[in-house]
Amino acid sequence: MKNVSMDHASMKILCELQKNGRISSNELAEKVGMSASPCWRRQKDLEENGVILRYTALLDRRKLGLAVVCLLHVSLLRHAEGVVEQFEEAMRLRPEVVECYETTGNSDYLVKVVVADMDAYHDFLHNVMVKLNGVSQVNTSVALREVKYETALPL
Repeated sequence: MKNVSMDHASMKILCELQKNGRISSNELAEKVGMSASPCWRRQKDLEENGVILRYTALLDRRKLGLAVVCLLHVSLLRHAEGVVEQFEEAMRLRPEVVECYETTGNSDYLVKVVVADMDAYHDFLHNVMVKLNGVSQVNTSVALREVKYETALPL
């Protein structure tokens, strides 16, 4: 993926939008020290170039009854044709999987799962993960406490 060149003004726009994606164009322009039209055009350019992927609401998972966060270290038995693709597609389709990374080290993937309780995790583990073709091992760490959770990138 090609990196897009960023000047100081674009970085300021991105920082402000990470704090508040619903900020008005006028307020954004004021915060970054630009007039409204050039600021709006620059924001649109960032969207069109794929730097800004989408705008979303950040929800409190606990208030929605999603109390358990599990981090799964998943190893595949083999990397035969189709196994990796099937695993990755299954992860993309599961709503409780909020992040999935192919990794180096002792496992092939790190998967972050958010569920209501340990019964829900048990169901996911036994009805989804262990039934996937090619999964040889799943080591789970359960988050005891959230020390830091950020969605903003370090610009």
